[in-house]
This record gives sequence, C-alpha cells and structure tokens, in this order.
Amino acid sequence: MTGTFAMAGGDLAPAPAPTMENSWFDAITVNYGQSKDHIDIYRIGLRRDFRSRWFESSVGYLSGYWEGSLNYWNGRGDENFGIALSPVFAYYFHLSETAKPYLEGGIGASLWSRTAMGPRDLSTHFLFEDRIGAGVRFEHWDLAIRYMHYSNAGIKKPNDGIDIFLASVSYRF
Repeated sequence: MTGTFAMAGGDLAPAPAPTMENSWFDAITVNYGQSKDHIDIYRIGLRRDFRSRWFESSVGYLSGYWEGSLNYWNGRGDENFGIALSPVFAYYFHLSETAKPYLEGGIGASLWSRTAMGPRDLSTHFLFEDRIGAGVRFEHWDLAIRYMHYSNAGIKKPNDGIDIFLASVSYRF
C-alpha cells in the first residue's frame, strides 16, 4: 500500500484521500470568443467555488468563484498573451434539480505581453478584466456566455479597451 499514513486508535491507517474542498481548484474552463474587430480570444482557466452562500431564499442564492486564466489573443497579424485572476459573483436560481441557471459579474486583474492589439492601443500591460454573463450549471458541467471588457480604466491614455463575447465550457470535479 502506498500513500501517507496516520495514527488511528494506535494503529497505522491510510490517511484520508484529499477532497476537492481542500484543493486549489475544483473546475477547469475553456473559452473561445471574438471581439467586434475580429480578434480571436482563447482562454483556459482554473476555478474554485466560493465556500459561502449569501441571501439564500426559495428563489436562489448568491455565491461565486475565483478564476485564474491563461489568455491568447490573435487577430490582424498581432498576438497577445496574458494571465488573469478574477473574483466572480453569481446568483444561482433554484429552478431545477438537474440544471441550475445563473447570472454572473466580476472585476479582476490581468497582465499582458503587449500594450497594443490590432487597431487598439491599450497603453498598459496591466488591464482590468470586467465580465457579465449567464450560464447553466449541471452536476459536472457548466455552460456560459459572457461579455468581457479589458481596459486600464484611464490609468494611462489612450485607453482603447477591448470588448469580447465568449462561450465557455467548464468541467467541475
């Protein structure tokens, strides 16, 4: 037998297997989208659900997740690579036993390899990552559509920003 052992009543016994509640993430997500000026957006991320619920009622509850992502933008002969971390708040509706629809919104931070993308001058490597979206969560799957906006919030001019519509599929462990 391999693994870690712990004392249980004086005897050596296998330690309990780690649970997803103790892990750094509990879902992996893949996204594809496009900006209005035809820049393709690819994202892969790791998520961890909040462990709390607020304002729970017969209608639903407020909770959310943390998402860390690796991002790749490609368009108009340009490429840009980025990393992002965002807290996302979601309101989950109690409409079905098998499917849980939700609305979400969040503001996070991202760092990018370039400060320009196609015709857009973003001016800084640091950009805020704003999002609103809607989705449906099943037992292991989560399907969503999102509108995301990246900009430096006027830290430096010009601040062209970029608007993106994304489709997202997540697998929850």
